[in-house]
Amino acid sequence: PFLRSAALTAEEARRMPIGGQAVIEGVLMKGKDLWGLAVRRPDGTIFRESWNNSSRVKRYPWKLPLLRGVVVMCEMMATGFRALSRSAEIALEETQEKLTARDFLIAVFMAVFAVAGLFVALPLWLADWAERALSLSPLGANVFEGFVRAAIFVGYIGLIGLWPDIRQVFRYHGAEHKTINAFESGLEMTPENILTCSRIHPRCGTSFLLIAVLVSIAVFSIVGGGSFFRRVVLRVLLLPIVIGTSYEIIRFAADS
Repeated sequence: PFLRSAALTAEEARRMPIGGQAVIEGVLMKGKDLWGLAVRRPDGTIFRESWNNSSRVKRYPWKLPLLRGVVVMCEMMATGFRALSRSAEIALEETQEKLTARDFLIAVFMAVFAVAGLFVALPLWLADWAERALSLSPLGANVFEGFVRAAIFVGYIGLIGLWPDIRQVFRYHGAEHKTINAFESGLEMTPENILTCSRIHPRCGTSFLLIAVLVSIAVFSIVGGGSFFRRVVLRVLLLPIVIGTSYEIIRFAADS
């Protein structure tokens, strides 16, 4: 459903809301009206599945700037969990183990806990230390906090990339980018043409997270002082604003 029709120009293709993510031995793709999942089975054949993309971002008030970024992120997380579970069943033949609602809630809780601890509390604690040890200004401490957050993120990606199974997921991530770049360039969707395209894409989730780090420096500077716990809580509460603003920046960059 995502192949470019003969009547679709390269400019029209570039402006279509195509996105996706890597899953286990495959990719999840998001089009204007459909989600599509393709997973390689152990015997080498390709499993394909699609379903309607009934996004809330198409309806008011969720389509408003800032709000739509948060909605898109939540929908991508929910559908991403579903696709990961489905891809594990197919690629690893784990037909007896399915992702239950309880498993999903536990995964979400652990993700929120990890984000709050690793990407909010730890950088803030190190920034407090640097502010005292290096006599940094409040703005300097916020910038230091942002750089620490970016370093933790880059280090995390590099560390998990040492795991062979994760490296394979990264390969599918690159293949997804190549496919979208070929589509948006108006090329015929063949493996030969897709291989010639870049594995870098401006709407990549990794790019989004790095933009979010920069946006957080500005947003968190508004929070001000107070106790360590207060500042951690406020940073968590301000994450939707950071996400929404970062989404608008990525969207503007992709359209320009």
